Parts: sequence; C-alpha cells; structure tokens
Amino acid sequence: MTMNVNAAAAGGQLEDEYLAEVPLRKERRIRGRSIAVIAFLTFCAAFFCLPLYVILVTSFKTLDQIRLGDIFSLPTEWTIEPWITAWNSACSGITCDGLKVGFVNSLAILFPSLVLSIVLSSVTGYALALWNVRWAGPFLFLLFMCAFIPFQIVMIPLIILTGMFGIYGTVWGIAVVHAITSLPLLTLIFRNYYKDIPREIMQAAVMDSGRFWQIFFRIIVPMSGNILIVVLILMITNIWNDFLIGLTFGGLGTQPMTVILANVVITTTGETLYNENMAAALLTAIPPLVIYFLLGRFFVQGITAGAIKG
Repeated sequence: MTMNVNAAAAGGQLEDEYLAEVPLRKERRIRGRSIAVIAFLTFCAAFFCLPLYVILVTSFKTLDQIRLGDIFSLPTEWTIEPWITAWNSACSGITCDGLKVGFVNSLAILFPSLVLSIVLSSVTGYALALWNVRWAGPFLFLLFMCAFIPFQIVMIPLIILTGMFGIYGTVWGIAVVHAITSLPLLTLIFRNYYKDIPREIMQAAVMDSGRFWQIFFRIIVPMSGNILIVVLILMITNIWNDFLIGLTFGGLGTQPMTVILANVVITTTGETLYNENMAAALLTAIPPLVIYFLLGRFFVQGITAGAIKG
C-alpha cells in the first residue's frame, strides 16, 4: 500500500513536471521553424499579389494621377468610370460595344463546350475502365500521346474539319474544338478514377441485367460527384481563359471575352487608357475566380478522394 502511494506520488510529480514543460515546447516550436515558414509565405504572397495590387489600384485612378508614374500609390480620387467604360463602350477595332458583348459570347461558348467535353470524356473513360473494349490498350496509349500534342500542330486540320461541317466561325465550332482538344486529358482523368470502382459492383449490376447505359446513369454518374467537380473547375478555367481557339475559330460576333480584351488593349489610338485597360483585364478575370472561390473546397476534396482511392 505504501509502495502504491509512493508510486502515485512519484507519478503525480512526473505528470506535473511534464505539464510544466508542455508550454515551453510549444513556445520553442513557434519561435523556430514557424517564423521562417511565415516569412516565406508572406514573401510568396507579396510576390504574387503585387501585380494584382497594381492592376487593381490603377483601374480606380484618374489618367492625371497615372501620368505621375507612381504605380504603387493609392488613388487620390477614386473613380469607377474606367470600369463602366470598359464594360459598356470600350472600342475593339471599329466597334465600341465594350466587354459585355464578349461576356455573353463567352457564356454561349462555355456551356456547350462543358457539356460536350465532359459527356464524351466521361463515357469514354467509363468504357475503357470498366468494360472489355477491344484495342483498349492501344487506344489509351494513343490518347495519352495526344494529350501532349500542342494545339498549333492540329490547328489547320481542325479548321478544315469545322469548315467541312459548316460550323467554322460559330459558337458551336469553338465548342467542338474545345471538346476535341480536351478529350484526351479528360478521358485519362475519368478512366483513372473509374478503374478503382470495385469489380463486385459492376458484376452485381451486370447480373441484374444492367446494360451499358443503365449502369452508367444509375451507378457510375451518382458516384462521380468528386471527379465531376474537379473536371468542371479545370474546364471552366481553361475555356474562359482561352485566347487562341477563340481567336482562330471565332467569327464576327462570336469572339470570346479574352479576344475582345486583347483588341481593346492593342487597338487603342491616341493616349493609352491604362485605367480602362486594367479594369477590362479584371472584368475578364472575375468569372473564373468566382467559380474557384465557390467550388475550391470541393476541388480539393475531389483530388484527395482520388488520391486515397489509389
């Protein structure tokens, strides 16, 4: 009994000593490596945010203040006139309809491009991953090689192809080209995600007389939430920020927002309107940023879900 009391007393003393040391260990951890990490992250944030800061404050300045050359100073007289002008009446070539026309065109291009690219690549990935498709290996290798071919190499054949089908210079022509160019990479993404679905699920579905499309719509699509969010964010960012496809395949009246932005900046005559150009650049960049901030949390969840499944 005495030994137990002594042991308990010794244990209590050790516990008190341990608890007394805990705050000291935490304090050392904060003072050491954390300071270097915070300093490095602060430097990185400043490095990436400094150009954005200059663009943002310049868009709210008057031309008289911009002529002074102090690009880092805050506006002495805040104005939203450059934003209104960029949206409503900025000149792109000989037309002065602003960026609103390009915004509508980009939306018209975005939705069919998303539908075509995601539907085609998800079905292809599902077939290659879960069904015994003949020549699936060589076809997958061909897709893998096509994913790394620069767009400039296939530009001329795609112009001829869209011209043969009569969709060159239309919104559908741009959407089809986006679907074709994104098909290899998206198919690989969907195929790698679907191949980890347990075989028992597919066998049970086939035994219940499930067919290709029934299994796809009733089982595979409900299980694809994470990967669909990932692909959706990737494609929205890619399609909205695209310039070359929109410039090459877009006709008069179907040019996306990025092409009109380039025309606004390049075709300025007389004095360069830096505040209007900066406002136009920010207006073009806002939609994908909004999508990313709204769905960014699901994007990370989708990537980590795919990694854990592997």
